Amino acid sequence: MTPRRLLLGAFGDPGHAFPMVALGCELARRGHDVTLQTSAKWREPVETAGMAFATAPEYQVFPTRDRPLKPYEAVVRAAQETVGLVESVQAEAVVADILTLAPALAGELCGVPVGTLIPHVHPTTPPGFPPYSLGARLPRTRLGRDGWQRLSGVVDRGLRQGRDELNGTRRRLGLEPLDRFHGGQSRELVMVATFPQLEYPRPWLDHEHVVGPLLWEPPFGEVELPPGDAPLVLVAPSTSQDPDHRLLRAALAGLADLPVRVLATWNRRPLAGPVRVPANTRLVEWVSYARTMPRCDVVVCHGGHGTVVRALASGCAVVAVPAAGDMNENAARIDWAGVGVRVPRRFTRPGALRLAVQRALWDERIGRRVRELAAWAAAHDGPARAADLVEELAAGASAG
Repeated sequence: MTPRRLLLGAFGDPGHAFPMVALGCELARRGHDVTLQTSAKWREPVETAGMAFATAPEYQVFPTRDRPLKPYEAVVRAAQETVGLVESVQAEAVVADILTLAPALAGELCGVPVGTLIPHVHPTTPPGFPPYSLGARLPRTRLGRDGWQRLSGVVDRGLRQGRDELNGTRRRLGLEPLDRFHGGQSRELVMVATFPQLEYPRPWLDHEHVVGPLLWEPPFGEVELPPGDAPLVLVAPSTSQDPDHRLLRAALAGLADLPVRVLATWNRRPLAGPVRVPANTRLVEWVSYARTMPRCDVVVCHGGHGTVVRALASGCAVVAVPAAGDMNENAARIDWAGVGVRVPRRFTRPGALRLAVQRALWDERIGRRVRELAAWAAAHDGPARAADLVEELAAGASAG
């Protein structure tokens, strides 16, 4: 494969930056000249992996004493600034995270092919599907599908508003408006970085590809596990939700008397007040999921996509207690795919978590399904598949 000059752009949140870093690592390993534009906090690991780093432009869009930028003004300015980056690296293709419009628009302005990376399940919903992030499962009957279809008008109004706002941004940049919804997604290449088993059955377009999870994390050493050989449960709360650590406290209390070992982390988020640590539990500041999850049986978490797919790839059942946003969707997919247990947030209590972990451990249907997904992950290299598609995108542009 001819070495290519590639620009990647990702939102700085770990759930969006880490999959893009995984893709960039694979492309750099293949000898491509890769520049990754994202939050400054990821500079060191990006450069260590052999990529060039560019700090993503950020503008204040919330009210301040000074005049803030409106959202479209921020996107316009960021896209204009990123044009210079596209030109300076002589990018032959751009891949942008689904939340990161600036590099995608800049690539289009420069006439460079643009791909989209979706770092979770696909957020667009065909007719008869529940809206994304609501946390509702796919309906089993025609009546259920008809019910969701009747609500499509409400969803379409929001999509229409989003399309109009995006088209306003495009006009300010000198780009033609689009007549379709979800205009932030490429029509050349869309890569969905999840398990196909978590995607509801749907018609896929030719340029859409479910590549599998793109897993990466900052390096971290080993942690000591609780002693013994009982099943190991990892309690891994979100790094951005649940500031009071309700999930952590409830899980430790609920699992205290079960015949399991518990490894729990507070993920470097301050603990307000003491936490009772039972005899079967080890509580630590941080863990490497890549090192730890393959030794676990169940992962208790809030349902962030990165945590969920890492657990499933490691052969762990998942107990998800969704806190917000797409965590609700991920928990619904876990339930639908039969790879774990969903616990509604209002039931974040010791008894509910105890029952959920017991079911995740001893329901053979869950165990069998989890093993199937772990085997799929072992046989399918997500970063390699995504890198193949990016190479094809860049090669097609060169051939044209």
